[in-house]
Amino acid sequence: MNTSCCHAQSAGRFFSFFARNARKRFERKGFEPSQKHLLAGLEKVGYRDASVLEIGCGVGHLHQTLLEQGARTSVGIDLAPKMLSEARIWADERGLSDRTDYIEGDFMALDARIDGADICVLDKVVCCYPDAQGLVQKSLAKTGRVYALTYPRNRWFVRWGTGAIACLLWLIRSDFRPYVHDPVQIERWISGDGLEKRFEEQTAAWLTQIFARP
Repeated sequence: MNTSCCHAQSAGRFFSFFARNARKRFERKGFEPSQKHLLAGLEKVGYRDASVLEIGCGVGHLHQTLLEQGARTSVGIDLAPKMLSEARIWADERGLSDRTDYIEGDFMALDARIDGADICVLDKVVCCYPDAQGLVQKSLAKTGRVYALTYPRNRWFVRWGTGAIACLLWLIRSDFRPYVHDPVQIERWISGDGLEKRFEEQTAAWLTQIFARP
């Protein structure tokens, strides 16, 4: 088994552990500040009647909210089976099951089987992949109009915190690691695909950007 496969499987187990808490947290507190930025940016560029592909969709609250507010259809992809179980239950409860579909697995391994969409969303996903360039370029290939992402800012305390999490994961013998990738390079890859930045906002730790094709 190769290293990337081990990393993906470990990431799936890691995030499955937090699935139930992720849903309960959203039901109590709603969207995190960075997710509010993501929604504000998508509102600015428009998503009415759009198809949405969310890579690393978790329990589904982001794309399901977009569906409730005017998006047409969605596909959610996630490594963690328990995250997707919660997403499906939630879609049923919100009456959205007929407009959303879920795929379990690593997007990097599944990309050839996945159709493109008007809008591609990666909320805190780039930091889960060692090969940021491969992830960005493969997801851009699925993007029809809008590319939306949130990822860590390259600041000393963010790097320190990410390193501390990596150490803890090493201690519990998990192959999953989080990463802080260079925002300048990420923007270069995206603009190199012909997209223009239309929105940017940040918190202390997270950078949210929305890009659109001219």
